[in-house]
Amino acid sequence: MDTAEEADICRVCRSEGTPDKPLYHPCVCTGSIKFIHQECLVQWLKHSRKEYCELCKHRFAFTPIYSPDMPSRLPIQDICAGLLTSVGTAIRYWFHYTLVAFAWLGVVPLTACRIYKCLFTGSVMLTQTENLLADCLQGCFVVTCTLCAFISLVWLREQIVHGGAPQWLEQHQPPPPNQARQPQGAAEDPPAAQPAPAEPPAQNEAEPEPPDAPPDQGEDPDLEEEGAAAEDADPNNGAQDDMNWNALEWDRAAEELTWERMLGLDGSLVFLEHVFWVVSLNTLFILVFAFCPYHIGHFSVVGLGFEEYVQASHFEGLITTIVGYILLAITLILCHGLAALVRFQRSRRLLGVCYIVVKVSLLVVVEIGVFPLICGWWLDICSLEMFDATLKDREMSFKSAPGTTMFLHWLVGMVYVFYFASFILLLREVLRPGVLWFLRNLNDPDFNPVQEMIHLPIYRHLRRFILSVVVFGSIVLLMLWLPIKLIKVMLPNFLPYNVMLYSDAPVSELSLELLLLQVVLPALLEQGHTRQWLKGLVRAWTVSAGYLLDLHSYLLGEQEDNETNQPVNNNNNPPHGQPNNNNNPPPAVGEGLHAAHQAILQQGGPVGFQPYHRPVRFPFRIVLLIAFMCITLLVASLVCLTLPVFTGRWLMSFWMGNSKIHELYTAACGLYVCWLSIRGATVLLAWMPQGRTVIMRKVQEWTMMILKTVVVALLVAGVIPLLLGLLFELVIVAPLRVPLDQTPLFYPWQDWALGVLHAKIIAAITLMGPQWWLKTVIEQVYANGIRNIDLHFIIRKLAAPVISVLLLSLCVPYVIAAGVVPAVGVAPEMEILMQRRIYPFLLMVVSLVGILSFQIRQFKRLYEHIKNDKYLVGQRLVNYERKSGRAPSAPPSNPVPE
Repeated sequence: MDTAEEADICRVCRSEGTPDKPLYHPCVCTGSIKFIHQECLVQWLKHSRKEYCELCKHRFAFTPIYSPDMPSRLPIQDICAGLLTSVGTAIRYWFHYTLVAFAWLGVVPLTACRIYKCLFTGSVMLTQTENLLADCLQGCFVVTCTLCAFISLVWLREQIVHGGAPQWLEQHQPPPPNQARQPQGAAEDPPAAQPAPAEPPAQNEAEPEPPDAPPDQGEDPDLEEEGAAAEDADPNNGAQDDMNWNALEWDRAAEELTWERMLGLDGSLVFLEHVFWVVSLNTLFILVFAFCPYHIGHFSVVGLGFEEYVQASHFEGLITTIVGYILLAITLILCHGLAALVRFQRSRRLLGVCYIVVKVSLLVVVEIGVFPLICGWWLDICSLEMFDATLKDREMSFKSAPGTTMFLHWLVGMVYVFYFASFILLLREVLRPGVLWFLRNLNDPDFNPVQEMIHLPIYRHLRRFILSVVVFGSIVLLMLWLPIKLIKVMLPNFLPYNVMLYSDAPVSELSLELLLLQVVLPALLEQGHTRQWLKGLVRAWTVSAGYLLDLHSYLLGEQEDNETNQPVNNNNNPPHGQPNNNNNPPPAVGEGLHAAHQAILQQGGPVGFQPYHRPVRFPFRIVLLIAFMCITLLVASLVCLTLPVFTGRWLMSFWMGNSKIHELYTAACGLYVCWLSIRGATVLLAWMPQGRTVIMRKVQEWTMMILKTVVVALLVAGVIPLLLGLLFELVIVAPLRVPLDQTPLFYPWQDWALGVLHAKIIAAITLMGPQWWLKTVIEQVYANGIRNIDLHFIIRKLAAPVISVLLLSLCVPYVIAAGVVPAVGVAPEMEILMQRRIYPFLLMVVSLVGILSFQIRQFKRLYEHIKNDKYLVGQRLVNYERKSGRAPSAPPSNPVPE
């Protein structure tokens, strides 16, 4: 038999069709995979959990098969019975979810807050009904803190288990069964516990190099008092039990729970038990981690006579609790040493683990809380003259709002630390590996700050903290305090900056603020050229300083001459024989650098230490390099503090005249103009070697692109926000703020500014919502970008539909109120009422129509659900027809039951 005459077979079971099991062709696929049995397709859909063909992406369709005795219309009693069943189900779910919300949002936070206040005030107030909402909000904060503390403890336990406990905690510990004891200094010790590698001496130099080699950082036990005093455990004192006991092996939940079952969203009442355990856990954590440390610190502060000083800080509770934790850590140290002396190994290990928890907690507070706060206050103190303020002003603001003041200074300090770390990462891309040996590499995959907190002793952390404070504080003095002094001497009328929080023209102030936040700063920060320019300046400065001071080999390495355009891979790798800490930059550093680094690693090339030539009088040249660097930073700071503000003031003077403007706006305007100028200059310099023809062609391309961008900006960023803001003003603002006997005034500038904000919110919600035409168009426009901007597509698909809808929404009510209503001959009061209330009235009508249409769709779904429950007997697969569309081609026999 010829192949063409072979019978059709199912693509799944490879069997032919029968009268009981006919073959269907439900998708676009042809050939040997065209046909399939309905039963085979249903089984495959259940297995793959898809509703379309994986090859042609055509969605399968089924037609329902109802019982022959089904009436043409459902009886009223069936509809009423189904409606009552749905209402009963809705009431049951409403009651259950109300109980869930009351338990988790009411009982749990309220109980946590009342227990917290009861422990700290001594008064029983669990049943009071005053301030329920405020106590619930405070209780949510308490529950969040306890939950974060619990998660942090579990995560710290994982860090200790996977990274290894400190050496002083593992001393004289018997190894677990079926595991050999590893020698001291084995590979299980984390990198943080290893001594920092020193850079090897330069070529042709036998003596060590003090400026480029770190000091000896040997690893000392964290508990210096312990030493080697503890001896092996006595076998008669429960040593066998100690071998199988571990203080870190905490019990885990026996039952595998999901979020729905744990919170009660699955419809069961098991969550009531979880509510009880959460309340108990909150009480335990409040008692252990808040009540006990606070009272320990309180008794100590009162006993030492420092109570008045602590109260004057306005943060009595926080400071007292930290003092309690410090005293608790000292007590754990002493008890740990005592347990080691009396050979209580179980108590010794438990006390050691508790000490690690307290130590890591205090170090996290210092690193994340105290250090940025110090930086923020030091920045504020050094910049007082720039804003014509005094320490007395800061003291008054602190007394009036201590929490807000401390938070703002902490936030400023965090921003400063973040940008400093980002600049160090940029330096590592330029400088020779080994130059920045004294700074930790944040991109090092072996760098784990939590492991360092666990393993390194306290005095090492204290030394690092003091060194960081000195370095960061010195940089602030060099780049902020000293430039301000020089500006006041050279430009007496330039300072202070105007940072007023109000303006005589609130409309302009609001518009400028929104313009800055919504247009200028995002456009500037999203550009990747700024970082490349900064990197190029750093490289140029490094090359110039290197040749000027004969330190080119020291700063950039010997291979810089042949690879000037290649980014130097600054890994700070130690010499041969030391651990290899490779530097894998994150995506923020640049995908090109990351790819180049990976290529070097795969080639097996020398990515670690790079040798360099050490010139004569090397220490003196290093001192000159540091002085040159300080002068450069000072000049750069002077330029950054004066040029953008001066440019912005000059440009704003043409628009605002002599009125004072917030310097944030002038600085942002000047910075953006300077950025555009530099960008244009760099583009022209890049085009000049290509000749006049290429330059003219590129100028034409950029001119056309700029014109298209201007047109799109006028439509999308000008007309649409203006219409949207005006509509919002007519629908919401004017009816609420302006009485009927007054005439509302509209400010187009303010309406446009508010429209920009509303447009961004609507666009963000649209992009997060389901797929529809507006989301598709916005995604396409964003994907094209400015270089590939499609003016015709934007006008036809985005601007024209949106502007048409907004214009109709504005014009139709106005025509009705100003043209139709007066023609009817109503009273003047009614005309005014219609003109002022027609916009919110139409909004209400549109909302009601939307709600009604939604209810109609829901009723149709309920009707189909009732009909399917009572009369549906199965479904039949629908064949795909190319010309006539989808049509059933098989008899209704043997349906698949529901």
